Amino acid sequence: RSTLFPYTTLFRSPIKNLSLPKLGQRLPQFLTPEQMAGLLAAPLKLLPAGQGAASDHSAAVFACRRDVAVLETIYSCGLRISELRGLVAQDIDWSERLVRVRGKGRKERLIPIGETALAAISDFWTLLPQPPAGESPVFPAGLRKRTPISPRPLQLRLKKYLAVAGLDPHLTPHKLRHSYATHLLDAGADLRSVQEL
Repeated sequence: RSTLFPYTTLFRSPIKNLSLPKLGQRLPQFLTPEQMAGLLAAPLKLLPAGQGAASDHSAAVFACRRDVAVLETIYSCGLRISELRGLVAQDIDWSERLVRVRGKGRKERLIPIGETALAAISDFWTLLPQPPAGESPVFPAGLRKRTPISPRPLQLRLKKYLAVAGLDPHLTPHKLRHSYATHLLDAGADLRSVQEL
């Protein structure tokens, strides 16, 4: 019993079935096509001009070319970082222009990959002692390494490229996924297809 209302007994909350107003959701942040083009070009702006030791030069060229291929692939396929890291050479079907991606919950999906992304991967692979095959990662961490690039260095390098392109360095790799989806929708793709991809 309530002490304020001694003759009233509450068996249930009077506001239990009231529907409260929903909080507005912020739309995901994304880059415009022009901003995206600037970001994709940013790693090439950092290519060394031939100064320093040959080993330093080749490591810098390797990193820049790899990062161009990484950015092009993320944008072309709308991949998460974990999905990008999980790509192995046999996942790419060059003739059909498809990539097999293992996503959350071990779900596999086939995604179209653009010519520009394939060309960037091919250019990058020419720098390796031998092109990746079979279970080798598409984007190795180093010139002679067989492990995929780690997420943290990838995020740090993205911040650098965002700054070079004059964009907010706090944008995450996930925003590239939002950009991919938004640009597909703007180009006339239907929402269900984009969700599937």
